[in-house]
Amino acid sequence: MRPIYYDTETTGVRPGKDRVIEIAAYDPVQNKTFASLINPQCPIPPESSAISHITDEMVKDAPAFGSVADEFVSFCLGDTVLIAHNNDAFDQLFLEDEFQRINRKPPEWKYIDSLKWSRKYRTDLPRHNLQFLREVYKIESNQAHRALDDVIVLHQVFSKMIDDLPLNTVIELLSRPQDMTRMPFGKHQGKNLADVPKDYVEWLDTSGALDKKENAPLRDGFVKLGLLKAKK
Repeated sequence: MRPIYYDTETTGVRPGKDRVIEIAAYDPVQNKTFASLINPQCPIPPESSAISHITDEMVKDAPAFGSVADEFVSFCLGDTVLIAHNNDAFDQLFLEDEFQRINRKPPEWKYIDSLKWSRKYRTDLPRHNLQFLREVYKIESNQAHRALDDVIVLHQVFSKMIDDLPLNTVIELLSRPQDMTRMPFGKHQGKNLADVPKDYVEWLDTSGALDKKENAPLRDGFVKLGLLKAKK
């Protein structure tokens, strides 16, 4: 199984509504890279440009996603697994949305979410964003939030996190249920779940944050501690 590290930059954070404006990938086995700006066919909000440093002017002559889809699929051909940081709740959803917009089904790729791995197996860390992990593993700074730069850093970080574990083993370990013990995000990130204020837990519940699939282990942790009632 060959790893393909990938990343997307987007016009916002809402899959299904916002659009991909850049996609990049790195194949460490063949030492090849793929990168393309993408014309989202809509304005890029200033707040998104402030993060990604990608402007309307930069993408005005870039191809639409439909024009780069074949090239990206060809880059990822074979027995591959696509790896992204926050893959399950972000990159994969945006990628699948773009394929849906051009009336195509994406290949049946396997995926690994490196953020999920970090939260599950580096519970000693207070944060799990890519740039913090880069510092933890003493990897040189890069141009954060440009897709290809983030992909190269992700390859370096994740290679250190999993050491010599085969990718099939990584996938199997990620599929196992996890007892969450620390708050993975928000203003109480890193705290033991038992120390998270009850009113904050209730706010998470009423806001719908705990209804997200990726936060199911967090809900279960609060239920076990008696901070939330189990859903009927």
